[in-house]
Amino acid sequence: MPLVIIFGLVTILSVLGLVRSVKEKNFMGVLFSFGTVAVFGWFTVMTIIKSGYPVAH
Repeated sequence: MPLVIIFGLVTILSVLGLVRSVKEKNFMGVLFSFGTVAVFGWFTVMTIIKSGYPVAH
């Protein structure tokens, strides 16, 4: 399932953006980054639970 991989990459990049926004004390960036991490992180976890981790065929 490429969807799990895409959601996972978006979550990882959002975490990096969240850390960078906190370092720069950009509160609007922190707000949007946290929202993105929360939503896409939830989608990632739920997709892995429902569909399983992608197997290498």
